[in-house]
Amino acid sequence: MSLLVETLVKLRRQGHRIVFVSSGAIAVGMRKLKIVSKPKKLAAKQALAAVGQGELIAMWDELFSHLDQTTAQILLTRNDIMDFSQFKNAENTLRELLDMDIIPIVNENDTISTQEIKFGDNDTLSAITAGMCNADFLFLLTDVDCLYTDNPRTNPDAKPVFLVKNMNSLDVNTKSSGSSVGTGGMKTKLIAADLATNAGVTTIICNSKQPQSMLNIVKYSCKEDEDLRESVVTVPLESPEQFAQTNEAEITKMKEKHIPLHTRFIGQPRNTVKNKQFWLLHGLKAHGAIIVDTGCFRAITRRNRAGLLPAGVLGVQGNFHQMECVEIRLGFRNSKGGWDPSKGTFLFGKGRSNYSSAEIDRVKGLHSCDLGSQLEYSDSEYIVHRDNLAFPIHPDQELTDALEKMKI
Repeated sequence: MSLLVETLVKLRRQGHRIVFVSSGAIAVGMRKLKIVSKPKKLAAKQALAAVGQGELIAMWDELFSHLDQTTAQILLTRNDIMDFSQFKNAENTLRELLDMDIIPIVNENDTISTQEIKFGDNDTLSAITAGMCNADFLFLLTDVDCLYTDNPRTNPDAKPVFLVKNMNSLDVNTKSSGSSVGTGGMKTKLIAADLATNAGVTTIICNSKQPQSMLNIVKYSCKEDEDLRESVVTVPLESPEQFAQTNEAEITKMKEKHIPLHTRFIGQPRNTVKNKQFWLLHGLKAHGAIIVDTGCFRAITRRNRAGLLPAGVLGVQGNFHQMECVEIRLGFRNSKGGWDPSKGTFLFGKGRSNYSSAEIDRVKGLHSCDLGSQLEYSDSEYIVHRDNLAFPIHPDQELTDALEKMKI
């Protein structure tokens, strides 16, 4: 902890603006109450978090104060950013603290968090925070030097990965879990890397036991990152051979410059995903899904995209209310023109629905002019307005395969 604090303060004094996302409230509570194994009952975990949270922040604050660095505590759940104005308020608070030369310490509010409003793990929370702050870099600290193609402790043939230009080029085994008191592992770090790079944040995985290595990694990455960032959008899916060549060239360069081992995921160019789109994709939890046909898919994903109209809707999944966040999924019609669930559905976006699931089920396939007669009111001609739609930069591989198969 002391080494990490010393490194963060050095980075701060070099002119970098630092936000620190810390886990450990439950672990500290367990230690204080002499509990050996993490309980499964939610209320017990929340009680441990309540015991540990104050002590954890006090430990961090004391360590930072030895180096004359002021900190602030921010506790979040998804509920706190459910509304876009709340999301912007959180963003503004972080920016104001950074302008005051304060290091915010962010953690999930485990004392009141439930499954419905949890971020799930601190890797995801850190990626959302990085996107919220428009950060240049996100460091994910773990117990290995870098990402490997497999668990190096159990597979001697596991190969290190040093540079990732396109997340879809990755072929790694991340089945091994995290620590007994943690909530994630390497899998959650890859999810966080994908989320953060989509927001333009270069993400770095490195060893938590040597936090001082961040000082050299930041200097190296700042020089190397700009050229890669500008070209990353045009980088096609790399073959295994190309991917291996990229990594071989990167490790050679790192050795020449005496840079500690780490994995770097190159962020997309700035503003590729706008602030509100990022919030829709990652700040909100989906409460159901709207299934659309191929014509609707083309219309709402093209460059000058349209809103989602009822004519293109095949069906709904789950129960949701007006203005709740939903997944937007591609489905396929049967021979009679209706939805054929046997062909599966493919997630390709998220949005906030103007109508409830029951209402959409009544008007699916109709023209917008028929909404009023079917529902006895019509707040909007769109099921989801185009301003409330968001799509990830890199589509899911299953979706890509389905589009190729259907020649869409």
